Amino acid sequence: MLEGANQIHSKITELYTSTRFGCNKRQDVASRFKNTPDKIISFSDLHENYVICIVDVVDSTKITASLPEEKMCKYYGVFLNGMAMIAKEFGATVVKNLGDSLLYYFPETSEDSNKTAFADMLECNMAMLQAHPVINGNMQEESLSPVNYRISADYGRVMIAKSVYSLTDEIFGSPVNICSKINPMASPNGMVIGGNLHQIVKSFGEYHFKEISGYSLGFKVHYPVYSVLRDKAK
Repeated sequence: MLEGANQIHSKITELYTSTRFGCNKRQDVASRFKNTPDKIISFSDLHENYVICIVDVVDSTKITASLPEEKMCKYYGVFLNGMAMIAKEFGATVVKNLGDSLLYYFPETSEDSNKTAFADMLECNMAMLQAHPVINGNMQEESLSPVNYRISADYGRVMIAKSVYSLTDEIFGSPVNICSKINPMASPNGMVIGGNLHQIVKSFGEYHFKEISGYSLGFKVHYPVYSVLRDKAK
């Protein structure tokens, strides 16, 4: 009985010690968080208006669920590398991939009077959509399932930040968030834009814009969303 009691006492002491150590560790982390001068992400004083875009794979989780890791890497590699190459060809800066999507922006759109830059942005995204059969041809060569994707874009003010873990700048702001939220509103292999961007490009005769829905920004504010098609009559 005494031996059993000693074992119980030993376990309680061990548990208390490990818990106390864990508590001290948490306190140490909290102290470092409060006092450390190091910054993993540092924001610059640069705030600019840019066109922000996201191209995202449709149903990627379902498609890749049964793929071995090697095939999954090829699947995402074919898609993301193809999209990134097209984006850079049209002067876009690729920020990062978000698993099955690519985030990029157009630095030349900082002035909304630069209509050529906005036209290049639209042409870039149209080129991505037109590359659909080429991308899927590459998928077929790798014995992979075909891919479908959606593109979303909007215009607005973003903050530029640098991360110690990345060679490229990070961007933050409502246009990034809105792009992510409105992306599912696009048809597969289609494109949508937010109301801010529509105000700038709506006079472009080469494209057809149709309001398809609205996105709630809170407090019952309706933010219009438009599909974008090339005007075949032009």
